[in-house]
Amino acid sequence: MITLISIFRPLRAARGALLAGSVVMLAACGTAPVEVARDDDLDDLLATIPQRQQPEKPEMVPAPRGAGYYQDDGPHAMIPANLDQVPDAIPRVESLYRPSLRPYRVMGQRFEPMTELGPYREVGHASWYGRKFHGRKTAIGETYDMYAMTAAHPTLPLPSYARVTNTGNGRSVIVRVNDRGPFLRGRLIDLSYAAAHRLGFINAGSARVEVELLLPEDIDVAEAAVREIRPVYVADAHAAGADAPDAAQAGSLAHSVTAAARAPYLQLGAFDTPANAAHLMVRVREELEMLTDQLHLLDGDGRYRLQIGPFASVDEARRFAGRVLATLEVQPYLVMR
Repeated sequence: MITLISIFRPLRAARGALLAGSVVMLAACGTAPVEVARDDDLDDLLATIPQRQQPEKPEMVPAPRGAGYYQDDGPHAMIPANLDQVPDAIPRVESLYRPSLRPYRVMGQRFEPMTELGPYREVGHASWYGRKFHGRKTAIGETYDMYAMTAAHPTLPLPSYARVTNTGNGRSVIVRVNDRGPFLRGRLIDLSYAAAHRLGFINAGSARVEVELLLPEDIDVAEAAVREIRPVYVADAHAAGADAPDAAQAGSLAHSVTAAARAPYLQLGAFDTPANAAHLMVRVREELEMLTDQLHLLDGDGRYRLQIGPFASVDEARRFAGRVLATLEVQPYLVMR
């Protein structure tokens, strides 16, 4: 059976006439090839339609060997090459997924999730989860992507945003919490493969971290900082020879800006022990040729924070942030004090 489909459309308005389009013959049965006949006018029209560009596939590299993970999990054999450049999640206030806020039991333990955003800061051990769950549904029905900046937590509201800091090396990321877990005792949070990579504990499998829930006022400040800082920061970082971060990274850099601030500093890390902070201080002195009076090690709340400053202006701090990122591969944070 042959189905004839005629297409009529106005072509070349200058002619002031309607030209009959081509008749397309489709073979509805058998294995005969589809025959398409077009007139010159339809060919001309089709030539003006831009072809859809296929997205470029990311460069893939072999996953590192010896990574710490559970026997039935782990990374894919090939992973994206640019995981160092995966930006932080961009915080925003979202409606909570109510079914995920009910108390529940797993592995003999009872968990009672937070039912609204509120103050939360805990220190504990983080692990990561990979290909076993990649592509599966999270607790709020989204698809888990191990190469995105996400996390699972047993009690934080879903979805929400948290700042996770590796207390061993001072690295910090912002993740979107959209799943439940981990349920093993002694584990505080499960991070995506990309987030664990950014925090530097893929091979170790776990790390001691500080988890801080971002509240609406934190998100409002971060969004305002992104709008204010991004254009200048990108230009200055490019001039300094660094890879310019996107809005999410600029927001991460500027999260601690406050109206009551007096002088800009760059914070390079927050550590559990003064020895870890001192190790980074030595690198800063050697690789950035910093003077001793420009480096500040602050002791408070059991943390040791290494900061550079003060700078004459916020613009100067932004310019120097690009140099820090390019030289030390450390993402600094702009703080005002």
